[in-house]
Amino acid sequence: MYLNKVLLYGNLTRDPELKALPSGMNVVNFSIATNRTYTGKDGKKQDQADYHNIVVFGRQADIVNQYLKKGRGVFIEGRIQTRSWEKDGQKQYRTEVVAERVQFGPGRGEGGGGGAPRADAQEEDTAPSGIDYPKEDINPDDIPF
Repeated sequence: MYLNKVLLYGNLTRDPELKALPSGMNVVNFSIATNRTYTGKDGKKQDQADYHNIVVFGRQADIVNQYLKKGRGVFIEGRIQTRSWEKDGQKQYRTEVVAERVQFGPGRGEGGGGGAPRADAQEEDTAPSGIDYPKEDINPDDIPF
């Protein structure tokens, strides 16, 4: 069995670009940056940024184009794909993530992520969970186990 699965959380480095395919389906392209902190050989912490090209198709492309802007956080779930073509006699390559699921993070100046819209292909049940959580803080000493 083979697996081609990508999970990324990062910030958009540019606004999404919406285009229509000859079939009429919409496609949107954008890129995100992910950051990583590691300790170098000299013992100092160092930051490294990686940039990822993202492609979204169909209805999700319309939603992404409407709500996402440069700087916004986004969670991407998808697969890696490498395309190739000829340009001026030279072979060109582009590796990108084809998003199957896109979840928006908080925008600039927003706290938390609870109210962020989603661009999932599947509809979700938005009914309340039915659990009445207490409004006051829970004291750990009150828990019977």
